[in-house]
Amino acid sequence: MRIMILGAPGAGKGTQAIRISEKFEIPHISTGDIFRYNIKNNTELGIKAKEYIEKGLLVPDDLTIDIVKDRLNNSDCQNGFLLDGFPRTLNQAEALEDVLSSMKIFLDVVLNINIDDDIVIKRLSGRRVCPNCNKGYHIDYMPPKVSDICDGCNTKIIQRKDDSEETVLERLKTYHNQTKPLKEYYMKKV
Repeated sequence: MRIMILGAPGAGKGTQAIRISEKFEIPHISTGDIFRYNIKNNTELGIKAKEYIEKGLLVPDDLTIDIVKDRLNNSDCQNGFLLDGFPRTLNQAEALEDVLSSMKIFLDVVLNINIDDDIVIKRLSGRRVCPNCNKGYHIDYMPPKVSDICDGCNTKIIQRKDDSEETVLERLKTYHNQTKPLKEYYMKKV
């Protein structure tokens, strides 16, 4: 099964992707996770991606496409995969179509999760994470037992820069301008 999940940042794509990938026993490919891993490890990709992500902007298409293409060539993707956070632009969608065509594979399912902007802002700006063990929290929906302290390792939890309200508003603006048109693009493919 080859699946793609679309939706605004904070729509729940990642949560649903994990469940779906476990059910179908396919790898969950999240460009956001790939970028965060590289940022945390200060790789060349991480350094390049960080300057865009922290401003709420999309990482340039050529860089993102190369990363996804490389990941899809891994052996664990032979029986399918789930794409989460890619594509985000029409250009990326067309490039993905070229990549998949060259690999002689196609998408089986494209899911779109709809959510109101005010819910996105509340969800994302309330997220917190432990910088040590990466355990996630939310100040309203899933707070730690002790305020601002990770339940697992007693480290002070933080708000990622890309979850600040200012950055969330910029991410939504980017989503509406560049990513939302993908819904129509894939509807025409049906």
